[in-house]
Amino acid sequence: MIVVTKGFTDFTDARKFCCHVGAAPFSYLSGSTILSRNRVSQRADKSIKALLHMAAPVVAARCRGELHDCYERKAAEGKNKMSVPNAVRAKLVHRMFAVIRNNQDYQKDYVNALA
Repeated sequence: MIVVTKGFTDFTDARKFCCHVGAAPFSYLSGSTILSRNRVSQRADKSIKALLHMAAPVVAARCRGELHDCYERKAAEGKNKMSVPNAVRAKLVHRMFAVIRNNQDYQKDYVNALA
């Protein structure tokens, strides 16, 4: 990730990086008409998406923690089978950018000092 983002200088926002790697779904709307269900972009960086795709099931299924709980909750809601790992990938990207932005190790019970 450091090489792809050039030390997190090319992408300063986690949402932009999610779009780049295909972890952000887009809706197809025309006025009030919904043309299809939400889908991720096919123009994503496939190599990075593949790395995140391999990491998501490991974190969600094998490791007990917040991401496992999120995975189980979304699967129980009856979400599409590919949207659940996609949500985990997006959460991984957001956590990665938060750690870099705050310049500290990941803390499970982090409280924002500004809030």
